[in-house]
Amino acid sequence: MSVEPCRDVPPFRQRVGTSFESLPLGVPFRLDGDPLAVFSCPLALDTVPAGFPSPADDYVEARIDLNLELIPRPLSTFFMRVCGDAMAGDGIVHGDLLVIDRSLEARSGLVVVATHAGAFIVRRLQRCGPPGASPAWQLVASDGDTPAIPLVAGDAELWGVVIHAVHHLASAPSRRR
Repeated sequence: MSVEPCRDVPPFRQRVGTSFESLPLGVPFRLDGDPLAVFSCPLALDTVPAGFPSPADDYVEARIDLNLELIPRPLSTFFMRVCGDAMAGDGIVHGDLLVIDRSLEARSGLVVVATHAGAFIVRRLQRCGPPGASPAWQLVASDGDTPAIPLVAGDAELWGVVIHAVHHLASAPSRRR
């Protein structure tokens, strides 16, 4: 099985000092330098109901630092942009930004990044096989079309656990250049 590289996803850009350095598509990167630099945004203290709407306060009472919320372990955290829609059933679609923690132990049911056939892929890790037997593992897409990939030593390797997937819901401008 050959994995075609995506060509229509903009390359990553990593902040280096005050300039931006372009990184090749599909290459994970870590925030170097000062990964916990203050980047705070307004945070409303009220929650947002997903059902029946309720009145909201007209003011913001706190600030939130997205680095602290999304990157609990900066030295083991990497980012990758998704190419393709094999994980659309899990809400992970083409162009999304994944936050990946390499320090977490991969367990059945978690979404992981793995290497397979010389390329990175994102799939759900699934334990399979009869109870009591030596466990077999596979990487499963959630689109209903893509076949599962058995984890065979030397053929595929777990790389990290996806802890967040970020995607745009509206055509908001991106700060990527």
